[in-house]
Amino acid sequence: MKRLEKQLSKLEAQLTHIEKLNPVISKSSIGWHIDHSLLSTILIISAVERSNPKDYKWKFNFVRTYIFVKNEIPRGKAKAPKSVVPEEIITKDNILLKIEKAKEKITNLKNLPRKANFNHPYFGNLNLKQTIKFLNLHIEHHLKIINDILSN
Repeated sequence: MKRLEKQLSKLEAQLTHIEKLNPVISKSSIGWHIDHSLLSTILIISAVERSNPKDYKWKFNFVRTYIFVKNEIPRGKAKAPKSVVPEEIITKDNILLKIEKAKEKITNLKNLPRKANFNHPYFGNLNLKQTIKFLNLHIEHHLKIINDILSN
Protein backbone atom coordinates (compact mmCIF):
# COMPACT_ATOMS: atom_id res chain seq x y z
CA MET A 1 0.00 0.00 0.00
CA LYS A 2 2.89 2.34 0.72
CA ARG A 3 3.99 2.25 -2.93
CA LEU A 4 0.49 3.16 -4.12
CA GLU A 5 0.38 6.02 -1.64
CA LYS A 6 3.77 7.29 -2.87
CA GLN A 7 2.61 7.07 -6.46
CA LEU A 8 -0.47 9.16 -5.63
CA SER A 9 1.84 11.77 -4.12
CA LYS A 10 3.86 11.79 -7.34
CA LEU A 11 0.67 12.28 -9.38
CA GLU A 12 -0.37 15.11 -7.08
CA ALA A 13 3.04 16.76 -7.49
CA GLN A 14 2.35 17.07 -11.24
CA LEU A 15 -0.86 19.11 -10.81
CA THR A 16 0.86 22.32 -11.93
CA HIS A 17 1.41 20.72 -15.35
CA ILE A 18 -2.09 19.37 -16.05
CA GLU A 19 -2.44 21.27 -19.32
CA LYS A 20 0.99 20.34 -20.68
CA LEU A 21 0.90 18.30 -23.85
CA ASN A 22 3.52 16.70 -26.09
CA PRO A 23 1.94 14.89 -29.06
CA VAL A 24 5.24 13.14 -29.84
CA ILE A 25 4.98 11.28 -26.50
CA SER A 26 1.19 11.09 -26.03
CA LYS A 27 -1.90 12.58 -27.62
CA SER A 28 -3.22 13.18 -24.09
CA SER A 29 -2.26 15.89 -21.60
CA ILE A 30 -0.60 15.33 -18.25
CA GLY A 31 -3.96 16.08 -16.65
CA TRP A 32 -5.54 13.27 -18.65
CA HIS A 33 -2.88 10.79 -17.49
CA ILE A 34 -3.34 11.85 -13.86
CA ASP A 35 -7.13 11.74 -14.07
CA HIS A 36 -7.13 8.37 -15.86
CA SER A 37 -4.79 6.86 -13.26
CA LEU A 38 -7.02 8.06 -10.44
CA LEU A 39 -10.27 6.96 -12.10
CA SER A 40 -8.78 3.52 -12.75
CA THR A 41 -7.57 3.19 -9.17
CA ILE A 42 -10.92 4.21 -7.70
CA LEU A 43 -13.03 2.01 -9.98
CA ILE A 44 -10.77 -1.04 -9.70
CA ILE A 45 -10.65 -0.90 -5.91
CA SER A 46 -14.43 -0.39 -5.83
CA ALA A 47 -14.83 -3.54 -7.94
CA VAL A 48 -12.52 -5.49 -5.58
CA GLU A 49 -14.53 -4.23 -2.58
CA ARG A 50 -17.79 -5.46 -4.16
CA SER A 51 -16.37 -8.82 -5.25
CA ASN A 52 -17.21 -12.16 -3.74
CA PRO A 53 -13.97 -13.92 -2.73
CA LYS A 54 -15.71 -17.29 -3.20
CA ASP A 55 -16.02 -16.51 -6.92
CA TYR A 56 -12.25 -16.17 -7.41
CA LYS A 57 -10.70 -18.92 -9.49
CA TRP A 58 -7.10 -18.75 -10.66
CA LYS A 59 -6.62 -19.25 -14.38
CA PHE A 60 -3.40 -18.97 -16.38
CA ASN A 61 -3.23 -15.83 -18.50
CA PHE A 62 -0.19 -15.38 -20.74
CA VAL A 63 -0.55 -11.61 -21.12
CA ARG A 64 -0.83 -11.10 -17.35
CA THR A 65 2.14 -13.37 -16.68
CA TYR A 66 4.27 -11.63 -19.31
CA ILE A 67 3.46 -8.11 -18.03
CA PHE A 68 3.89 -9.07 -14.38
CA VAL A 69 7.25 -10.76 -15.03
CA LYS A 70 8.45 -7.89 -17.21
CA ASN A 71 7.12 -5.49 -14.55
CA GLU A 72 6.14 -2.94 -17.17
CA ILE A 73 3.12 -2.11 -19.30
CA PRO A 74 4.07 -1.46 -22.94
CA ARG A 75 2.95 1.82 -24.48
CA GLY A 76 0.33 2.10 -27.16
CA LYS A 77 -0.85 -1.52 -27.01
CA ALA A 78 -4.19 -1.11 -25.22
CA LYS A 79 -7.05 1.36 -25.22
CA ALA A 80 -8.58 2.58 -21.96
CA PRO A 81 -12.16 1.38 -21.37
CA LYS A 82 -14.75 4.19 -21.53
CA SER A 83 -15.39 3.93 -17.78
CA VAL A 84 -11.86 5.20 -17.04
CA VAL A 85 -11.55 7.82 -19.77
CA PRO A 86 -11.54 11.27 -18.13
CA GLU A 87 -14.14 13.91 -18.85
CA GLU A 88 -13.14 16.50 -21.44
CA ILE A 89 -12.53 19.29 -18.92
CA ILE A 90 -9.92 18.32 -16.34
CA THR A 91 -9.55 20.69 -13.41
CA LYS A 92 -7.16 20.79 -10.50
CA ASP A 93 -10.08 20.75 -8.04
CA ASN A 94 -11.60 17.62 -9.59
CA ILE A 95 -8.24 15.88 -9.54
CA LEU A 96 -7.70 16.81 -5.88
CA LEU A 97 -11.08 15.27 -5.01
CA LYS A 98 -10.14 12.09 -6.86
CA ILE A 99 -6.77 11.94 -5.10
CA GLU A 100 -8.56 12.00 -1.73
CA LYS A 101 -11.01 9.33 -2.89
CA ALA A 102 -8.15 7.16 -4.20
CA LYS A 103 -6.29 7.50 -0.87
CA GLU A 104 -9.42 6.38 0.96
CA LYS A 105 -9.85 3.41 -1.39
CA ILE A 106 -6.20 2.37 -0.99
CA THR A 107 -6.65 2.39 2.79
CA ASN A 108 -9.66 0.07 2.36
CA LEU A 109 -7.50 -2.51 0.54
CA LYS A 110 -5.83 -3.42 3.84
CA ASN A 111 -9.06 -4.93 5.17
CA LEU A 112 -10.03 -7.03 2.16
CA PRO A 113 -9.64 -10.81 1.94
CA ARG A 114 -6.82 -12.09 -0.26
CA LYS A 115 -9.30 -13.66 -2.69
CA ALA A 116 -11.19 -10.41 -3.22
CA ASN A 117 -10.93 -9.95 -6.97
CA PHE A 118 -11.30 -7.81 -10.06
CA ASN A 119 -11.84 -8.93 -13.66
CA HIS A 120 -9.38 -7.06 -15.89
CA PRO A 121 -10.24 -6.90 -19.63
CA TYR A 122 -6.79 -8.18 -20.71
CA PHE A 123 -5.40 -9.96 -17.64
CA GLY A 124 -8.51 -11.84 -16.53
CA ASN A 125 -9.47 -12.33 -12.90
CA LEU A 126 -6.96 -10.78 -10.48
CA ASN A 127 -6.91 -11.55 -6.76
CA LEU A 128 -6.10 -8.84 -4.22
CA LYS A 129 -2.31 -9.21 -4.46
CA GLN A 130 -2.41 -9.23 -8.27
CA THR A 131 -4.76 -6.23 -8.30
CA ILE A 132 -2.35 -4.24 -6.14
CA LYS A 133 0.53 -5.22 -8.44
CA PHE A 134 -1.49 -4.16 -11.48
CA LEU A 135 -2.39 -0.80 -9.88
CA ASN A 136 1.30 -0.18 -9.14
CA LEU A 137 2.28 -1.06 -12.72
CA HIS A 138 -0.54 1.02 -14.19
CA ILE A 139 0.22 4.18 -12.20
CA GLU A 140 3.96 3.76 -12.83
CA HIS A 141 3.22 3.44 -16.57
CA HIS A 142 1.43 6.80 -16.55
CA LEU A 143 4.05 8.45 -14.34
CA LYS A 144 6.71 7.49 -16.91
CA ILE A 145 4.61 9.01 -19.70
CA ILE A 146 4.17 12.18 -17.62
CA ASN A 147 7.93 12.38 -17.00
CA ASP A 148 8.61 11.92 -20.73
CA ILE A 149 6.13 14.69 -21.60
CA LEU A 150 7.89 17.01 -19.14
CA SER A 151 11.41 16.14 -20.30
CA ASN A 152 10.77 16.87 -24.00
